[in-house]
Amino acid sequence: MAIIKVIEVLANSKESWEDATKNAIQQASKSVKNIRSAYVAEQSVVVNDDQVTEFRVNLKLSFEVK
Repeated sequence: MAIIKVIEVLANSKESWEDATKNAIQQASKSVKNIRSAYVAEQSVVVNDDQVTEFRVNLKLSFEVK
């Protein structure tokens, strides 16, 4: 039986939500090993002068504890 832990990770990108998600996983994987899945819990944007300037995601990452 595997033990899976879930953590919450926030990330951002100037490009897209997909890029923000990739950034979150890339950064988290530097200290968290055995990441198995990511669930996008929330998405939001920052708007300046009627333009979207930043994409933000709130992820729930699951990883196996060995």
